[in-house]
Amino acid sequence: MNLMRVPALNTNYIWFLYNYKNECIIIDPGEETRVLDVLKKFQFKLRAILLTHNHIDHVNGVAPLIQHFPKTIVYGPVETKNHGSHFLVSEGDDFVLLHKKFKVLNLPGHTSGHIGFYSAPWLFCGDTVFSAGCGKICVGFAQHMYESFLKIKHLPHNTLIFSGHEYTLSNVNFAISVLPQDPFIINYRNKIIRLHNNNQPTVPTTLNLELKVNPFFRCGNPDIKKSLNLPCNLKEEWRVFSELRKKKDLF
Repeated sequence: MNLMRVPALNTNYIWFLYNYKNECIIIDPGEETRVLDVLKKFQFKLRAILLTHNHIDHVNGVAPLIQHFPKTIVYGPVETKNHGSHFLVSEGDDFVLLHKKFKVLNLPGHTSGHIGFYSAPWLFCGDTVFSAGCGKICVGFAQHMYESFLKIKHLPHNTLIFSGHEYTLSNVNFAISVLPQDPFIINYRNKIIRLHNNNQPTVPTTLNLELKVNPFFRCGNPDIKKSLNLPCNLKEEWRVFSELRKKKDLF
């Protein structure tokens, strides 16, 4: 199985998985034009669509694509039932597409019904984890987003994380404002600046890297607590996570 990253809208990525027969699966098509262009250029046969949540920039292409390819099946959480999903899935569900098994993870926080699709070593996490950052808490709770991060944290460290947007430069600038002396973040920021200056993508990332450079995975770090003016003995890490997200909202 091969992967292709297709930029769309302003910052979105639509992910394509395809096999040697040119059959493909796409994740979170926020618009149809780029998808149709890629399908035509590579003569891909669209077999399935996976949706992580119900935001328009992730689902807006579903209806027109189904019109073009009516046999396409769509998997998504309950909140996507009005956006074309044929199979509503949640934590513990699994299914096989193009001979590859996908496991569904509930990842609430960005939205209350957000999910991810895990097919080792790949995780398609929508707007939950971004490199060096996390998604906005739109219709959800900070504690739930923190628990989603914990769930991802316990996946194998070689997991490749496929996010729904290109936000890394902003995220790493925020991370360094929280942990200005951290050598991993300093080095990563330098790398991201080089990639950004050359118009190169920064995702997918790896869980192993994110555990080092993403402050939202490191809420037990005393330097983060100090940066947020929180007591060093605060044990409820989700509260640290919440304050970190509030600070990022104002960054």
